[in-house]
Amino acid sequence: MSTVILVTGGSGLVGQAIKHVIENEPVGSRFGKKENETWIFASSSEGDLRDPAQTRKLFDKYKPTHVIHLAALVGGLFRNMKYKLTFFRENMVINDNVLHAAYETKAQKVISCLSTCVFPDKVEYPLDENKIHLGLPHDSNFGYAHSKRMVDIQNHAYKEEFGCNFTSAIPTNVFGPYDNYDLEDAHVIPALIHKCYLAKKNNTPFVVAGSGKPLRQFIYSRDLAKLFIWQLREYDDVEPVILSVGEDEEVSIKEVADAIVEAMDFKGNYTFDTSRADGQFRKPASNKKLLSLIGGFEFTPFKPALAESVKWFLDNYDTARTGIKKQ
Repeated sequence: MSTVILVTGGSGLVGQAIKHVIENEPVGSRFGKKENETWIFASSSEGDLRDPAQTRKLFDKYKPTHVIHLAALVGGLFRNMKYKLTFFRENMVINDNVLHAAYETKAQKVISCLSTCVFPDKVEYPLDENKIHLGLPHDSNFGYAHSKRMVDIQNHAYKEEFGCNFTSAIPTNVFGPYDNYDLEDAHVIPALIHKCYLAKKNNTPFVVAGSGKPLRQFIYSRDLAKLFIWQLREYDDVEPVILSVGEDEEVSIKEVADAIVEAMDFKGNYTFDTSRADGQFRKPASNKKLLSLIGGFEFTPFKPALAESVKWFLDNYDTARTGIKKQ
């Protein structure tokens, strides 16, 4: 029986990481490609998932038996704060179209990618899978957060009404090759990598927005890719799973910036602009459920993963998503 796995958002950070793992792990291994598998990494150029007809056309074209749904309108803190309605509407439509096309074409399984921002702002830490709906998300990204939270509601409803095997993953902050480095739109690590690159190139100060004190759990995209592959093959419950390093692996934004300065060999002036917003101070998430299910799993340590990410950016600057028009 052949398996066709459609990855929406296949050209993005996590999609490219899954592609890397599938192409580089030994065939037949736990995270490598199986002999009966066909992997399709679809990008937005193949169909606008905000359009139900184009979404259905994509499903009819590839006839996926399994779907890893990564496609989303995403952005950093400041973009989320500015475009709350846009982030809510567009992601609601994308998710609804993908899940309904999967149901109509009888896909055997769908894993959708959520985010830790779905969790309530005021909640007891660490975050775990049972706390998603216990209060309102942080105001800074409530549009995006609510749209992603609704996927969990839809998964349960599709299971209850139609018996669909739809579930979701909740990664913490992801970074790695093929990230979005657009300074207006990027998450913290790719934004700082690009900023440090420009500061070094232009011999200007490297200024980090905020105090540098907030703490985050960062997961390397290629580690996350393996966890998605595990979830696709070995996890069949509707309840979501947090895919993350442990809560003892929190890293401060200052530690991130320090590691980027080191990896980039930046020798210039380096400061923090404390007049800029920090966002949430910390939002530690527990990976106990994941570890209880997957057994042994080795995460790539933060500094080597960050060094690999910086090297990829430097090697691929001309084609990376930087938001800068290149000659």
